[in-house]
Amino acid sequence: MLQAPQSESLFGSGLLGYIPRTSGFALSILVILLIFSLVSWTIIVRKWLTFRAIDQQSRAFVAVFRKSSRLSEVGSASELYRKTPLSGLFAAGYQELNAQIQGIGGNASNPHLVLSERNFTGIQRTLQRASAAELSVLEKNMSWLATTGAVTPFIGLLGTVVGIISAFEGLGMEKTASIQAVAPGIADALIATAAGLFAAIPAVIAYNQFVAHIKNIASEMDDFSSEFLNIVERSFS
Repeated sequence: MLQAPQSESLFGSGLLGYIPRTSGFALSILVILLIFSLVSWTIIVRKWLTFRAIDQQSRAFVAVFRKSSRLSEVGSASELYRKTPLSGLFAAGYQELNAQIQGIGGNASNPHLVLSERNFTGIQRTLQRASAAELSVLEKNMSWLATTGAVTPFIGLLGTVVGIISAFEGLGMEKTASIQAVAPGIADALIATAAGLFAAIPAVIAYNQFVAHIKNIASEMDDFSSEFLNIVERSFS
């Protein structure tokens, strides 16, 4: 009976077929890379769902903000759009506006109420603090993606280097040296590099996409803050 070539059996078994033959050190490297990969994919999925919800609610909230004739109406509607950072930004600015009005003993319904430059500066600072707080929430866990993209290739390379060293040490103990003797050990060692790249590539792609998305959201918050301040200045100056 003819036997299939060894190369076919190796390829047919796939990469998972190498794992039972790996050393304890290489297996620990693979476990570490698996943990990095699982956590990264969890963050990627959650971030993607978060940004999708933000995009949908931001458009709806801005439409409500521009259509409403009074800020109090926007404040009531903002409870329906808690997932967008624009809602939190508006809530902070509107709360500070009411605090400034109460501080000068006025009433928001008074059409003759005039705010000073100091009052406008206080509202602007509040909007800046709220914007920074919202961005810090969006940037949460981003450092893990950056760390995964930067570190996992080197972790995989470490496993490969140690595996190749072990393969050549075993080759040195053989009486006859051949590629057939060293190839399986090198192939096992290279799995660690492949696993490191498998963990790093999605993390790097997702990190770059999310950073660009966060920059867009920051720009939207800056535009919204300017629009909010313009409305306040037109109403109370």
